[in-house]
Amino acid sequence: MRRLVLRTGVRWKISIAIAGVGALIAVALSLVVHNAARVSMLDNARDVQMDRVLLAQRWYETSKKDPRFNTKINDPALPKSLQKLMREKRRGSYVYEGHGSTPDIWAAVPLSNGDVLSLHSQFAGRSATVMNDLDRALIIGSVSVVFGGCALGVLIGGQLSRRLRKAAAAAGNVAQGKTDVRVRDAIGGVVRDETDDLARAVDALTDALNERIEAERRVTADIAHELRTPVTGLLTAAELLPPGRPSELVRDRAQAMRTLVEDVLEVARLDSASERAELQEIALGEFVSRRITALNPDVVVRVVHESWVSTDPRRLERILLNLLTNAAKYGKPAVEVTVEGRVVRVRDHGPGYPEALLREGPSRFRTGASDRAGTGHGLGLTIAAGQARVLGARLTFRNAAPEGMQTPLGESGGAIAVLWLPEHAPTNTGSFPMMPLPDH
Repeated sequence: MRRLVLRTGVRWKISIAIAGVGALIAVALSLVVHNAARVSMLDNARDVQMDRVLLAQRWYETSKKDPRFNTKINDPALPKSLQKLMREKRRGSYVYEGHGSTPDIWAAVPLSNGDVLSLHSQFAGRSATVMNDLDRALIIGSVSVVFGGCALGVLIGGQLSRRLRKAAAAAGNVAQGKTDVRVRDAIGGVVRDETDDLARAVDALTDALNERIEAERRVTADIAHELRTPVTGLLTAAELLPPGRPSELVRDRAQAMRTLVEDVLEVARLDSASERAELQEIALGEFVSRRITALNPDVVVRVVHESWVSTDPRRLERILLNLLTNAAKYGKPAVEVTVEGRVVRVRDHGPGYPEALLREGPSRFRTGASDRAGTGHGLGLTIAAGQARVLGARLTFRNAAPEGMQTPLGESGGAIAVLWLPEHAPTNTGSFPMMPLPDH
């Protein structure tokens, strides 16, 4: 059972985190401010209530008239806590918070004749208005903090996300063979953070891998170069053997070893990125038809659209030879070559390319054979892809149809290699010329 994976960017994660923390802080501070303000205003209301009761007491005891300021004598609704204070001949105030939203404020004092003078009112009016305004301001402030936190998170996360995307793009270029790319230079920026540490680590890893690859390339080239002379001597000596089956086997194996040494040397030269194309203007369809007819007359060549291209004929022929050789070894007839403009397609009707090749591209010393008894060394397509890079071309591989299926036209599957020649040929430095911008 596959797990559900939610893909989100760093920008939104940081924004949500900052907004969440801001919301928690805003709510906590709002509750603290609201309760503190409410307690302060209730205490102030109790003090005001007590001052009114004391003023009413002086009036009542001086004038001996009915109580004023809405005070009452011996109010039966007096809370029990105040009744207890009155029995102790002590004055006091009390806040009663019932089921309603508005508290009741009580204040009472004992009189000299034993009666109790009390005042009862609700916490309303200007105090309630002030509390409502305060609550409204706290809500607006909390919402502003949340949205401000989101905006800040977007800015911070966006900067970090851009640096990470640049680092990923630079690392992708390095993975494609552009060893001169540096991740640290690609991300730029003035502020240093963990992204720079990651970039420096990737650059160090790239340098170490490049040094190891270069060392392996030099060792491979040196070994192949040292083997060339004895293998050539072995092949010459094999030609002097008397006719017979053993002599044919020796000459065949010696020739195979010589071919392998030459292929390894060619791969080493291509890996060094020192190869340069010797360009000529050729009619692509006519060139492909003529060379393939000479290489393998059984191959069907079809020119859909002729086009003149500037390329290296020797390297182009090498690519075609390797593609045809691979189709003959691992595919099935008929092998078809189609030329359409600057595009050359080579197709067979065999089982198709292995999944590893389609996924990762050609790899040296890896073939489509399921065991070590298979023919070939996996260098043919590797050399073809390397020569295509020298030409500035693109060589892609795909299968005509999945295994066990057929195309809509009823044809069987097969392997298809497509060579895309560039519109502008590479210069003698291996780069591509800058084309002038169109006039507006």
